[in-house]
Amino acid sequence: MPANTLLNITKEELSQLISSAIEQKLLEILGDPEEHLLFREEIQKRLVQQKALVAKGKRGKKLGEVEKRLELK
Repeated sequence: MPANTLLNITKEELSQLISSAIEQKLLEILGDPEEHLLFREEIQKRLVQQKALVAKGKRGKKLGEVEKRLELK
């Protein structure tokens, strides 16, 4: 990023730039804490199936329906 561009960024852009740099540096130093974790095979299959359904434009149940069924509301 050229020096004169830095003077023209918004507070939000600067905040995002700083946050991104900090996150990247922390990952370099500490590594990804979840890197060694694996999904159980059945969970991984379900995620792949769900991704395929979403790619076809299908969606799950509405939040309100799930809340009502689970008696959360």
